[in-house]
Amino acid sequence: MVRGSRALLRRVSVPRALWRPRGGDSPRPESGGGSSAYDLRIYVKGGTGGMGHPRLGGEGGRGGDVWLVAKEKTTLKRIKDRFPQKRFVAGAGVNSSVRALKGEKGTDCEVDVPLGISVTSCDGKQIGELNKAGDRILVARGGIGGCLVTNFLPLKGQIQTIHLDLKLLADVGLVGFPNAGKSSLLSKISHAKPQIADYPFTTVKPELGKIMYPDYKQVSVADLPGLIEGAHANKGMGHKFLKHVERTKQLLFVVDVSGFRLSSKTRFRTAFETILLLIQELELYKEQLRRKPALLAINKMDLPNAQDSLKELMKQLQNPQDSLHLVEKELIPTCTVDFKDIIPVSAHTGEGIEELKTCIRKSLDEEAEKENEEYQKEKLRILQTSEV
Repeated sequence: MVRGSRALLRRVSVPRALWRPRGGDSPRPESGGGSSAYDLRIYVKGGTGGMGHPRLGGEGGRGGDVWLVAKEKTTLKRIKDRFPQKRFVAGAGVNSSVRALKGEKGTDCEVDVPLGISVTSCDGKQIGELNKAGDRILVARGGIGGCLVTNFLPLKGQIQTIHLDLKLLADVGLVGFPNAGKSSLLSKISHAKPQIADYPFTTVKPELGKIMYPDYKQVSVADLPGLIEGAHANKGMGHKFLKHVERTKQLLFVVDVSGFRLSSKTRFRTAFETILLLIQELELYKEQLRRKPALLAINKMDLPNAQDSLKELMKQLQNPQDSLHLVEKELIPTCTVDFKDIIPVSAHTGEGIEELKTCIRKSLDEEAEKENEEYQKEKLRILQTSEV
């Protein structure tokens, strides 16, 4: 068991001054293409406007618009199965006539999509996000009907190919290299039943679980596919993994206390090096990710010599200047993550699991309180401005 040192395991972060700045911009994530459970490319076309009536000055109706609407119990796979051509076209506007000089607008096309969708254009430009049921995004506007300005000829609607990326929505995302014990940890803290095996990459798609608390509060936790070195450059599951990380409120780093080695062809990494690498992968993909509130679970404390390894790791985290010279310069991130809590655990024996659940709840509650305070301050500022 881990004794005596719990207080020392709180809020450990490596001073910023110790990190070596590195030039260059972080690579931008590629937009999702093709179609899978997590991304889909579709064709959308606004309706053509209706014909105008030049003799009587009548205006044709505007073409219908194409909207994306967030709806619960909808999946990208269902969209693909139901609409294999992946084409969505709105109705044409009604022509102007003697009976109705002003033509009616064409029928809108509404496409039901899952919650947690990010929408981008074919050139990678962000169009918007759909996070809660009922959210709507206009993706193809209908053409205007024939009128005096257009010589009473209708205009075609907007046409484009857009990408739908499903980014997982969860309170907490588990971040770690393959075989760090994330799946086992998820099964211990929640009711999830992920695949668990003693080899890397047992998690190939996100697994969701919920922590149930005595006051009936539920916290969603996502076990994400394991990172590998170079994920920021889209190696392995790269960007698919990191896109999911973006949509979690907080991060829970999971590290094997004894270190990590992906295969016989790759170099062994100590637990300290593993933490540096994980931070670096998040930072190189998108700098904002390392600013998310984060906890650190040091797993597999049931292994032989785990106590000695833990003491060594804590010494390295508290006094990194004594260890950075042993680390390759390429592994050192520009800045660090300030872990709110560091908790030694064993997913195998259950050691530290209750404390970890308590820390997760406490961290989420603290952040929710901060957000509420900021919201109240903003409301007060707006009120004071309006009274001036």
